Amino acid sequence: MKRDVRILLLGEARVGKTSLILSLVGEEFPEEVPARAEEITIPADVTPERVPTHIVDYSEAEQSDEELQAEILKANVVCVVYDVSEEATIEKIRTKWIPLVNGGAESRPRLPIILVGNKSDLRPGSTMETVLPIMSQFPEIETCVECSAKHLRNISELFYYAQKAVLHPTAPLYDPEAKQLRPACAQALTRIFRLSDQDLDQALSDEELNAFQQSCFGHPLAPQALEDVKRVVSKNVAGGVRDDRLTLEGFLFLNTLFIQRGRHETTWTILRRFGYSDTLELTADYLLPPLHVPPGCSTELNHLGYQFVQLVFEKHDQDRDGALSPAELQSLFSVFPTAPWGPELPYTVRTDADRLPLHGYLCQWTLVTYLDVQRCLAHLGYLGYPTLCEQDSQAQAITVTREKRLDQEKGQTQRSVLMCKVVGARGVGKSAFLQAFLGRSLGDARELPEEPPTYAIDTVQVNGQEKYLILCEVGADSLPAASLDAACDVACLMFDSSNPESFSYCASVYKHHYMDGQTPCLFVSSKADLPAGVVSAGQSPAEFCRRHRLPAPALFSCSSLARPSSDIFTRLAAMAAFPHLVHTELRPASFWLRGMLMAVGAAVAAVLSCSLYRVLVKSR
Repeated sequence: MKRDVRILLLGEARVGKTSLILSLVGEEFPEEVPARAEEITIPADVTPERVPTHIVDYSEAEQSDEELQAEILKANVVCVVYDVSEEATIEKIRTKWIPLVNGGAESRPRLPIILVGNKSDLRPGSTMETVLPIMSQFPEIETCVECSAKHLRNISELFYYAQKAVLHPTAPLYDPEAKQLRPACAQALTRIFRLSDQDLDQALSDEELNAFQQSCFGHPLAPQALEDVKRVVSKNVAGGVRDDRLTLEGFLFLNTLFIQRGRHETTWTILRRFGYSDTLELTADYLLPPLHVPPGCSTELNHLGYQFVQLVFEKHDQDRDGALSPAELQSLFSVFPTAPWGPELPYTVRTDADRLPLHGYLCQWTLVTYLDVQRCLAHLGYLGYPTLCEQDSQAQAITVTREKRLDQEKGQTQRSVLMCKVVGARGVGKSAFLQAFLGRSLGDARELPEEPPTYAIDTVQVNGQEKYLILCEVGADSLPAASLDAACDVACLMFDSSNPESFSYCASVYKHHYMDGQTPCLFVSSKADLPAGVVSAGQSPAEFCRRHRLPAPALFSCSSLARPSSDIFTRLAAMAAFPHLVHTELRPASFWLRGMLMAVGAAVAAVLSCSLYRVLVKSR
């Protein structure tokens, strides 16, 4: 909605433009009328729409054509004033004033126009029959108001309609010639209907209608009002009400009826509540609310975000099988301009054949939030998060983690999402490693696309806590010149055990990007089922790791038909979560051992305390 309104009054000389302005401001007809009134500003708190309003007068005798064109360009709405007692001034509306206002509007939107018939006290009848053909010819004419500056009749109404034409314009919503909603308006209202249809039965129940009414207007409908609405729709639209529920056809008819009866503000209130601008596009403020992410921090969905996206999943899981079929996923995507997730989805998260289970669905949301929080905010916006959850914005569904530097200083991370960069030469098996993370072996029937996905995400258990682990494949030809240390929580340096040159590549990457940093690194020997290659002059992988105080190389193979072991991925996640314990050869068992040592220590302390107590008692 515009922050202020600028109204320009045009018309022939002596039709009463200046008198109308002075009568509004002074609340009485002026005895002396100047040739032109100074610009008037009405404060927001005294206007019906609570928006500052500027009223600008025009005098053909005092202003040039250039000044007039400058005022037209600055105006939000134009009131063309005519004298009801002078038919010649009515004809000038068609031949002079409207072409002057919108004649060159091909390069800009047409200005809305209010026709103002002044001096109604001088004529007993109405001029509406004469004016109606003009209104039919020019769709930018919003309405016509007959008034009297002398008798203060319809003066405030005139400026109210002018303000309303700017704040609640008809043109984007309704085609007066076709007498129907414009396509963009119907499309926006259809999206709103789908978001409000919580059970996806293609109709709004009384409960859904009241939730919609409460969200948009701040109060529910009275039971009798609900019945009246459905009765009007049933009478005018076949299929508008089904099983005592309002269908999409009925919903669109109601909004058409509001507009036809001059209640544009009702439809605009609905549209703006769901984020639409005057051009019927979702605003940038709605889709991308401000969210500050300092360097070294990451972004995650918080409990509000996960709760919302899970409710969306349950809404579209119509067969209640715990997974979204392609049709159900398409239904979820119907409120987006384009599908937010592409064909790489089955290779990025765990799926069940062609269905997306809840676990994979939540993993995908987690991945998008971590990699591109702006994209995540937009996705939540398309799903109606701020409106349906009654929150200020989608930013309230996001947690910004503390800086990685603080995690490293404290030796433990608070993050729920951990990033692992998988680095290695071409052909060492990085893509297969990512797919193994999702439980797929080389014997899996699913073939990778020509361009394998860069990311894979799944959950792992670390010390009794569930963490999301993201594996990111880094190609040999895409390594940045700068350090990779700050870009991830753990690095997986993968080499082919049958190809010593691939280890040399990994060793070089380690020295250039990780050796002087704090990111834990794990060398992984892929294709461990193949015979080891002959080591050329230099250090073996085991000797290299020992010299640089790194964990011994981990062996990995995914060649069998059985699902690959998840131990290596749990180990990577543990290294990311507890980087200061890397040199203790972190494994799941080490957490058990550490817990046992703590328990034994506590028991010893308890025994010593009892013994000391007994000695003190005896001494007394």
